[in-house]
Amino acid sequence: MTNQRSDSDAVRAAAVASDLRVLIGKLVRRLRQQVPPSNLPWSQVAVLGHLERQGPATVSALAGAENMRPQSMSAIVASLEAAGLVSSAPDPIDGRQTIWSVTEKSRQWIKRNRMLREDWLFQIIRANFSVQEQKDLARGIELLKRIADA
Repeated sequence: MTNQRSDSDAVRAAAVASDLRVLIGKLVRRLRQQVPPSNLPWSQVAVLGHLERQGPATVSALAGAENMRPQSMSAIVASLEAAGLVSSAPDPIDGRQTIWSVTEKSRQWIKRNRMLREDWLFQIIRANFSVQEQKDLARGIELLKRIADA
């Protein structure tokens, strides 16, 4: 009996994992649709988001965080610098390193895009979910945080 239960638990967990992957992909696509198209590729947007959330970083640290080669990250950072979206300063601890930060122009762009996506979510939640469902959704967010932090 225990094997049957663990088998059914595993099947259920696999189905939830599959459904969650599909759902998150769809939600990410919908969120991306809520902001005006930009000339920035997603890789550059991801770097700006990382710098805005985590603070200044070296190219090596950014490459590690985004799981890419430092040479590829250098090209991304150079494009962002040319667009005026990041600025550099020497590392105060190791002068051979360069620390990259978002500029005010970048902060405003991030803030605007984030507000558009959050407003879309707010409108959908407010119009389509009861108070109890909103509480359930909040509980679900806590569960999803546990997945993200695992």
